[in-house]
Amino acid sequence: MGWGSWTFVGIVVAIALWLVSIYNRLVALRNRFKNAFAQIDVQLKRRYDLIPNLVETAKGYIKHERETLEAVIAARSSAQGANRRAAADPADAEAMKQMAVAEAGLSGALGRLFALSESYPDLKANQNMIQLSEELTSTENKISFARQAYNDAVMGYNTAIESFPDNFVAGFGGFREATLLQATESPEERKPVKVSFS
Repeated sequence: MGWGSWTFVGIVVAIALWLVSIYNRLVALRNRFKNAFAQIDVQLKRRYDLIPNLVETAKGYIKHERETLEAVIAARSSAQGANRRAAADPADAEAMKQMAVAEAGLSGALGRLFALSESYPDLKANQNMIQLSEELTSTENKISFARQAYNDAVMGYNTAIESFPDNFVAGFGGFREATLLQATESPEERKPVKVSFS
């Protein structure tokens, strides 16, 4: 092989290594946003685990408000199902959208439960209810931080797959745009869940 052939082989190898490095970086960015979603998933499961205890505690005091309690349980079930679908593939835009809608519905149902509980002084003073509300508040804060970390990771990933020359590798590698978790459109659903009994 002549000098020109070795130069050609060197250029081909350099281009191949460059493309492999781009691909590997995109894989790392995709895994980063999937891991960020896993952190949201952990906190959402914690939230789901708190809700039955909250409903059981409230049930003894607000017996005539069965519709509200049932709405919370139904919203929890819907949110859990939507979360399972989203956790299976955080890159699935439709699953992420359904999860956001279901979570907003759950937040709304919890908000109505806590607003209703304000009318029951004995429930507000119940130590178990106070402790559960504090745990739920802490969990809501952790969910908020985890969502921000997820959105930051998604933004980095999406920017990479849309940027030249990474977009060519992304197209051939099957990298799809990830969905940001955004607030819902309803002003009522944008309000945070109020869980204070002070």
